[in-house]
Amino acid sequence: MEGNLVFKFSVRILGEAVIEALKKAGLTRDDIDYLIPHQANIRIIDAAAKRLKLNREQIYVNLDQYGNTSAASIPLALDEAVKQAKVKRGDIVVLVGFGAGLTWGTTVIEWV
Repeated sequence: MEGNLVFKFSVRILGEAVIEALKKAGLTRDDIDYLIPHQANIRIIDAAAKRLKLNREQIYVNLDQYGNTSAASIPLALDEAVKQAKVKRGDIVVLVGFGAGLTWGTTVIEWV
């Protein structure tokens, strides 16, 4: 795969997937307390955050500690964010992943 094309695709689709999931949930980007993306590449995460107009503080990243942990990256990051009391009861959290075969998935949850 061509890295630059994958980068552009990932940034675009991550942003679009988040907006679409929020719309289906009756929410907007202003409702997001935390975004927990797949921890694949910090450049992708930062570019997608900029595209979504989110503050860096709204995005949980542990890529610098563990690297890309593949399918485990989102649950590991969510667990850490909860244990560190960053994600709290009532928070709107968006989980977004992308990966093999240029596939993606997004869910919006309210933490209870």
